[in-house]
Amino acid sequence: MDYEIGHKTFVFERRCEAPVTSVFKAFADPVIRAGWSAPSDDAAFVYTAADFRAGGEDHFRCGSLENPQYTGRTTYISIVPDELVVSAEIVEAGGKKLMSSLITTELAADGDATKVKMTVQVTSLFGGRMISGTEIGTNAALDNLVEYCSLGRFLERR
Repeated sequence: MDYEIGHKTFVFERRCEAPVTSVFKAFADPVIRAGWSAPSDDAAFVYTAADFRAGGEDHFRCGSLENPQYTGRTTYISIVPDELVVSAEIVEAGGKKLMSSLITTELAADGDATKVKMTVQVTSLFGGRMISGTEIGTNAALDNLVEYCSLGRFLERR
């Protein structure tokens, strides 16, 4: 058997010190999104194609800076500006599918800030390693998003 199935659902919640329209833009703009998506300074996250619309697809590479060995495809299922993004994602390496996920991101105004709730339903074909990587990477990326918004960096790319 070349695979070990694992499943997990994660719910991540953050509060961004920026208006909903700015946080949505941080998801919608692939240049901005790539800036906060890499989980650490020694990780790479590069979009090779981006089409942020319902039915659109993003293609990306990620991994270490020296070797972004993972490739992925995100398909956008539903987008409601300033409120909701639902997408499906597949990640591969060396021609093998490693995991797939269904991601639901909800945005809600909280005064001048934004509450972000992201539900990630993961199916790993390689057991716990891809599941723990999803949890660690998503937590780090959302922490980066919070920092990005709190520093007002979204203003730099208007």
